[in-house]
Amino acid sequence: MKRSFLHLTFSMACLCMALLVPTHGAAQRLIPVREAIHYALENNLQVKQAQFQAALSEEDLKQARSQYYPTLNAQFGGSMRFGRYFDQTTGQLVPSVNTANGGVSTDIPIFQGFQRINQILANKNQLAAEQSNIEKVKNDLVLSVVTTYLEALTNQDLLTAAEMQLKLSQQQLEFAEANYEVGNNTLADLSQARSQVATDELNVTSAENAFELSMLNLKQLMEMNPAEEIVLEKPDIESIENVAVAYNPTAVYTEALKVQPDIRAAAFSSEAAKNNIAIARGAYYPTLGFGAGYSTSVSSVASQPIAFDPEGRPIEYGRVSFAQQLRNNESPYIGLSLNIPIFNRFQTKINVNRAKINYQNVLTNEQLVKNNLNKIINQAILDLRSAEKRYASTETAFSSARDAFEVINQRYEVGLANSVELFTAQTTMNRSEFDHIQAKYDLLFRSKVIDFYLGNEITFEN
Repeated sequence: MKRSFLHLTFSMACLCMALLVPTHGAAQRLIPVREAIHYALENNLQVKQAQFQAALSEEDLKQARSQYYPTLNAQFGGSMRFGRYFDQTTGQLVPSVNTANGGVSTDIPIFQGFQRINQILANKNQLAAEQSNIEKVKNDLVLSVVTTYLEALTNQDLLTAAEMQLKLSQQQLEFAEANYEVGNNTLADLSQARSQVATDELNVTSAENAFELSMLNLKQLMEMNPAEEIVLEKPDIESIENVAVAYNPTAVYTEALKVQPDIRAAAFSSEAAKNNIAIARGAYYPTLGFGAGYSTSVSSVASQPIAFDPEGRPIEYGRVSFAQQLRNNESPYIGLSLNIPIFNRFQTKINVNRAKINYQNVLTNEQLVKNNLNKIINQAILDLRSAEKRYASTETAFSSARDAFEVINQRYEVGLANSVELFTAQTTMNRSEFDHIQAKYDLLFRSKVIDFYLGNEITFEN
């Protein structure tokens, strides 16, 4: 009767672990992995920083385009002079004077060695690189969220398994105490049962700490209040056998080159560096500009003859009106300016060489990004195949350990096995169960990594 009770208890524990749904905190918020990813993308500060950087690059592009527009400026000024002063407006030496002047001017660059158009191209490529970097930061964040999410689920299942094993050990301790009282078990058997309970209690504590830490890490990735209670959505882990593992590394790498944003960011950076060479070379060319302007002035001592003697000499002067002074002192102008670079202490040559070196460095970085992606993909496929084999072996090991424990437990109940054999079998079963849980989630995660590099959306839906 007691043997049947223990067997039923262990079977129910396994069933509860497989169908685990968190029961503590019914009002807790359910966060599926898709919502966790969305929440992180909306709130993560690193994503926002990347978006700000792209916004700055967009302003740089606007500034480069604005160089095609002419400049237009207006100038106004006035002064009060005391003491003897030569008035430029009237051409007279006067004791004191009040003057005012104003004007407008414009400058239009006509040719600047193709620097403006190359600067626009460079800023376009830099903006595209920054926009691609936003997607890269998002991709890295998605992978981190999925990794942490599955780690939390793994630790949650490990905690549940540890709690079930603790309950089983406690029931075995009760059985050992009852047998000890009637003389069927020795004190050593009872001590062994108590030791197993203590060990399982420690396992529960360690599993609980690991689960809480992984949940904290997940909330931090989502910029969520650590005090907020959430529940994770469990994937259909029992259908893990259907996970595809037959991937060709070359085919995955070829597809990843098309969809991975860090590859695009590196390519755009290379194009921007190439444009910078053309910008530096533009300093070798002469520059041509057009300028035009208009100015006028007035003076408080401006006067003109209003009466003349018979010989035509002025004998009386009158003040010149404000409007008349503006018309009299008009000074419009137009002009062209040509600047021909002859020698500037080799600065242009040095700048061109620096731009070329930087271009080669950026090209090397682009190739390093590609090589790193190729290495990561090959490693990910190897890890997936290894995870599949580990899952199969842990499944077999757990099944065997569970069967062995049931046999030893039955032998122990009829006195054919001692407590050392029983608890050794239980420890082996516990370890193999934990390994099997980890192997299941590891296989699921490794498959999602391949989806990530293929550009597929990461979900737990089949």
